[in-house]
Amino acid sequence: MALLSYFSLRTKLILGAILASQVGTGLSMLLMQQLIHPQTLIGTSSFVFVLILISAGICAWVISHLATRTLATSLDALEVGLLNFKDNDFSVTIPVGGDRQLQALTTLFNESAETLRQERQYIYQRELLLDKVIQSSPNVMLLLDDEQRIIYANNAARHLFNKGVRIEGLNLLTLLESVSDELSRALQNPKGGLFSLAGSEEGEDETWHLSRGQFLLNGQYHHLLLLKQMTHELNRQEVAVWKKVIRIISHELNNSVAPIASMVNSGRMITRELNDPKLSMIFDTIEDRTNHLSQFIFNYARFAKLPLPKRSAVDWHKLTEQLAQHYSFKLLGELPESEGSLDLIQMEQVLLNLLKNAHESGSAADGITLSIEASKLVDGTSGINIEINDEGSGMPPEVLKQALLPFYSTKQSGTGLGLPLCREIIEAHDGRISLHNRDDVGLCVRVWLPQ
Repeated sequence: MALLSYFSLRTKLILGAILASQVGTGLSMLLMQQLIHPQTLIGTSSFVFVLILISAGICAWVISHLATRTLATSLDALEVGLLNFKDNDFSVTIPVGGDRQLQALTTLFNESAETLRQERQYIYQRELLLDKVIQSSPNVMLLLDDEQRIIYANNAARHLFNKGVRIEGLNLLTLLESVSDELSRALQNPKGGLFSLAGSEEGEDETWHLSRGQFLLNGQYHHLLLLKQMTHELNRQEVAVWKKVIRIISHELNNSVAPIASMVNSGRMITRELNDPKLSMIFDTIEDRTNHLSQFIFNYARFAKLPLPKRSAVDWHKLTEQLAQHYSFKLLGELPESEGSLDLIQMEQVLLNLLKNAHESGSAADGITLSIEASKLVDGTSGINIEINDEGSGMPPEVLKQALLPFYSTKQSGTGLGLPLCREIIEAHDGRISLHNRDDVGLCVRVWLPQ
């Protein structure tokens, strides 16, 4: 039996076939002799020959059994392994044994199973990563089948349509019954593009972009809807355009103001000996207006060239004490225990400007309040809520929509840059600002800053 292991499977089968043919030939010859001479008794030689044939048959059976025993075991193992492959189970390995050919076959099977296991693990990890990215995306994603049934939705979609509850399996038309008419019309429109929704905050509309896609998967068409909130991006682009316009205007005005100021000084020196009061008044008027224009240009250039925030630790107690030295207010609530990470100079400028507006709103000084509290958004982001309230006249709805835009001012001598500058500083800190008319009287300014 040990000797058989040195032969290949093909050799073993050939030896078994030779022995089987020899046994068959011997039996055939004995049968023919008996048929030719039926009266002849089988002699001793014939008896020995029969024993030899029987022994050869037994040997042939033993060799065939030994040759095919490992083959049958290996084939059964291969069958089980392939059935597991069919069921997407690649964890099965086959014991390596038998002759060289069976060993090579089982080794190849095991290597293939290992490769498939690694490929499946890689695909699984990649799917987990892709799902994590999609679920963390702020963009709303919906995947529909041909019957408008939702088969996949990310967290942003669940929060937009169903307050965070799963919506897979629901029909889109059923889901749209609980949303605003603007959103429902946009999603039922076969074309994509920009559309506006009334924001959750007073006076602020949200701009969204809808894109649609269609692809064939497993013989069925699927429809992909992507909703992206564009309000912040459009605001940034709008501010960038304003800054470019301001830089161009400032450059041109400076080119004119500087020569005028120089000519005024030259005129004063030339006409100094005349000592004419009217001429001095003219020069004073020109000089006063050029200085005013220079200051005007400086304020606009400061908005256009606002540097990036230089963040540092901010002590809220110290900050409120510094603000109280300029404008009086009533501090509500407890200040955050942890320090903020902000540009102290820029943020102090923002709060001073907001407090100044509150005092100019017609509100009594004791009716102006300031609160600074730690907060956490729905998605778990930690931040700081700053709220300034006054008891002034508030703002009409049309003014609320324009108040944060550059050059817009309701004050006779205003530049229209106070609130836009505040907004630019806050958004540079990745925060946001909003204005609201209070229910009873006055205005509420809310600022949210990430922690």
